[in-house]
Amino acid sequence: VQLQAFGGGLVQAGGSLRLSCAVSRSIFSIDYAAWYRQAPGKQRDLVASISSGGRTAYADSVKGRFTISRDNARKTVYLQMNSLNLEDTAVYVCNGYVNGALRWGQGTLVTVSS
Repeated sequence: VQLQAFGGGLVQAGGSLRLSCAVSRSIFSIDYAAWYRQAPGKQRDLVASISSGGRTAYADSVKGRFTISRDNARKTVYLQMNSLNLEDTAVYVCNGYVNGALRWGQGTLVTVSS
């Protein structure tokens, strides 16, 4: 069972990106899931989370700009990021519970340029 995170890239300030976190090698979907990010020289911070029932929570720094969502049929959790700014530059990592076990995806780099 793996979580695969993708969708990062280089974007100008004010732009948008959508990250995906998908389950592979499993018939199960993701239950609770979350996105974290780690900027250079900083600790890893929780960005957003979503429960199996769709309840969401966000860090204050991204409220109103980021949206976490899920597609159970595709076994994927998304992070839509709008109005990106330089402080959003980081490696974004997803995790989630798949069939009761916590799994981590690999990081995907988001770079916001001025």
